[in-house]
Amino acid sequence: MTYKGYKLPRLIQGKLVKRYKRFLADIELETGEIVVAHCANSGSMRGCATPKDPVWISQSDNPKRKLKYTWELIQSKDSMIGVNTQVPNRLVKASIENGLIAELKEYTRVTAEVKTSDHTRLDLLLENGAGNRCYVEIKNCTLVEAGVAMFPDAVTTRGQKHLDELVDLKRQGHRAVIFYLIQRMDARVFTPAAMIDRVYAQKLHHAVENGVEIMTRDTAIDTGCISLRRAVPVRL
Repeated sequence: MTYKGYKLPRLIQGKLVKRYKRFLADIELETGEIVVAHCANSGSMRGCATPKDPVWISQSDNPKRKLKYTWELIQSKDSMIGVNTQVPNRLVKASIENGLIAELKEYTRVTAEVKTSDHTRLDLLLENGAGNRCYVEIKNCTLVEAGVAMFPDAVTTRGQKHLDELVDLKRQGHRAVIFYLIQRMDARVFTPAAMIDRVYAQKLHHAVENGVEIMTRDTAIDTGCISLRRAVPVRL
């Protein structure tokens, strides 16, 4: 069967009451009951955490979980948005393995969570039969304003370190990629969010000047599946 994308679990609809303490969200179900859902997103979620907007959550039967609900999607006025930050790595990895990303089709082996230095791991290591290596760091992008997708939505020293690591790997002779997965359907262009994290934007410029590649994809989202759609032009 051809890979179509990340299949979502069965979802329960509600509306957002509030997000708080970064990792918690109160959700009002259609029955009127309010439940607490885990929010797997450590960013600011600027523009995608508006109270009263429709949301969808999944339910886990794992008795060891503190919270049985996970916040998966929100419907803003402009687009359905995937808010679960565990999705991008799974979706991009599976898409590479299934040959759906043209720029990375030459690689036959995909390894996740690879240690590249004493204090840094990157999301993917790709290898081919010729022994060539490509390191890929995947970033979840949910901030879109007036059609412009931006990353990050909060200052990220960790993200800055990842760019430095990619530059070092490129200097060692490897291919290095920063991959922005836009979990929305309303982006026309991508640019670093310099007004939020000036240092990150500067480091991204520096990385590109030193051979690190930027790749982007937006997504098609519904309550059943999140799949890759198209490359979004980059504006630096």
